[in-house]
Amino acid sequence: MAKTYWVIGGEYADTDFVKIAGGGEPERHGPYSTYEEAKEAWAHLSWEHIDDAHVRYTIDTEDARAYWVVGGEYADTGFEELAHGGEEERYGPFPSYNEAQALWQQMSWKHIDDAHMRYRIDHV
Repeated sequence: MAKTYWVIGGEYADTDFVKIAGGGEPERHGPYSTYEEAKEAWAHLSWEHIDDAHVRYTIDTEDARAYWVVGGEYADTGFEELAHGGEEERYGPFPSYNEAQALWQQMSWKHIDDAHMRYRIDHV
């Protein structure tokens, strides 16, 4: 059975990113047949809401069982190519979103002053 990917998220009530604003359900975009397609949709949605600190999207799968913190230093603020031809850093797997979020926050705050550093939480 082929894996199906979804981009899930939206506007959250606060920056804990647990409850959707207004109490609704998260938006679901997809399905996408490849991770690359889902990542492209995730990037588009994330950039569309770059100035709203309460909006967040993640990549999920139908049979998701683990969370990963993914990112690193990118060549520019388009966040498509990694600096120096590097590979994305991957931390995990974490059994819960909250555990992955704790590392994501740590990594994001560690590099808060570097506009080329970005991390996200993937659910695969």
